[in-house]
Amino acid sequence: MKKDIHPEYGEATISCACGNVIKTRSTVREMHINTCSRCHPFFTGQAKILDAEGRIERFRKRYAKPAR
Repeated sequence: MKKDIHPEYGEATISCACGNVIKTRSTVREMHINTCSRCHPFFTGQAKILDAEGRIERFRKRYAKPAR
């Protein structure tokens, strides 16, 4: 590697709005985020799959294999 062209890579702290603090390594020392794996609905199991206007059923009908 060339000298004096790379940013310093060291300990970093990521703080979430929910209060979760994650220690990692980065070129940025401190980061503030809105959602993390502790509070995001996908990871907490609170995510809801919405079937707006029967789109899933229309997809299944369109691409269903014909009976033989």
